[in-house]
Amino acid sequence: MRTLFSLLFLVLAFVLAFLLYKSIEEPIAFNAERAARTEAVSGKLEMIRSAQDLYRDITGEYAANFDTLKEVLTNGQLLSIRVVGDADAVDGGVVTYDTTYIAARDTVQGLGIVLEGMENVPYTGPEYDTPLVKFDIDAKQIEYQSTNVPVVQVGVRQSAFMGKYGDTKYQRYDQTYEPNQPIKFGDLSKPTLSGSWQ
Repeated sequence: MRTLFSLLFLVLAFVLAFLLYKSIEEPIAFNAERAARTEAVSGKLEMIRSAQDLYRDITGEYAANFDTLKEVLTNGQLLSIRVVGDADAVDGGVVTYDTTYIAARDTVQGLGIVLEGMENVPYTGPEYDTPLVKFDIDAKQIEYQSTNVPVVQVGVRQSAFMGKYGDTKYQRYDQTYEPNQPIKFGDLSKPTLSGSWQ
């Protein structure tokens, strides 16, 4: 009888240890997966932000869709002005300006911008057993402090790329986690390119 109780307590101890392990494993897995996925998405958003900056240098505004963005960055040209002489000279020295155009695709490669699949959100698609999700993009002109300025916003809801962790039940592991909040850069109501992850 004493041996039976010892075996029951041993089994109970293993069951409790397993339950304790499982209660610790899920929050650790969630935090690790959230960090990896958020880093991948924010990295891609930073690349898109660089592409939008380059697009604005070429056209004076931001692209409202990815097709236009890719087209201009593939076929557009950047203005390059080289100053020959001392532009700050007060003695009347000769200054000339040499204006040339540079193919935008050369600059795109130099900045590490990958145009192929730029609109696709990381961790989505058939290889992750989810539908392929694309970033939301919008751009327009607004009046800001009595001046017309171009604005842009690109982002995606966190639940779209978090997979099984895109449920609100995982908020219990991190009070700041809002799966329906977007991770984005830019703002359609003011001229900024800051990212929500920064």
